[in-house]
Amino acid sequence: MTSAERLQQIRERIARAAKASDRDPSEITLIAVSKTRSVADIEELISAGQRDFGESRVQEAADKWPGLRKAHPDIRLHMIGRLQSNKAAEAVALFDTIHSLDRPSLLGALAATGQPTPCFVQVNIGAEAQKGGVAISELGAFIEEVRQSSLRLKGLMALPPLGQQPGPYFALLAKLARRHDVTGLSMGMSADYETAVMLGATHVRVGSALFAD
Repeated sequence: MTSAERLQQIRERIARAAKASDRDPSEITLIAVSKTRSVADIEELISAGQRDFGESRVQEAADKWPGLRKAHPDIRLHMIGRLQSNKAAEAVALFDTIHSLDRPSLLGALAATGQPTPCFVQVNIGAEAQKGGVAISELGAFIEEVRQSSLRLKGLMALPPLGQQPGPYFALLAKLARRHDVTGLSMGMSADYETAVMLGATHVRVGSALFAD
């Protein structure tokens, strides 16, 4: 199966999951996770109509995307990996949206660019020491800091713990979004994007299920 065929299949699954939960499929953005993928792999999906792509490393994105974006100016690029504060200015220049705003130092670095960059606040939804993300107990205060900055608060993002059912964590993130009057939910990956859509995801990040190896 080609990547273009996989893309069509995933779009259909997203649409079914959305309709099953009385949602409009157009509300959900499919982000093709293109980290480690070649320009040729990416161009196949662009030719099939995909326009939102996600990268995890600033340098990799800087190597691959300037030429692609020049050729396809309607591409939207999402930073989905852990972002170092010293890469904030470069990230703002490269990416349309940041999905991994997770600490005050990064907030300060991004705000210092003066750009109204759309950002998702990453929540440490499983309270895992090895993962980035704002603790649930500190989320309200951090969201207020973001709202008072030059950045645009787009929503919340989370990565459920590996090896556990993701549904309860997606439901918790949706509950937190409602509590803090936030609409965007960046959650769900290749193995669980349909569950995420049924629980309110507005952005799903799909990589391995999308690209033909």
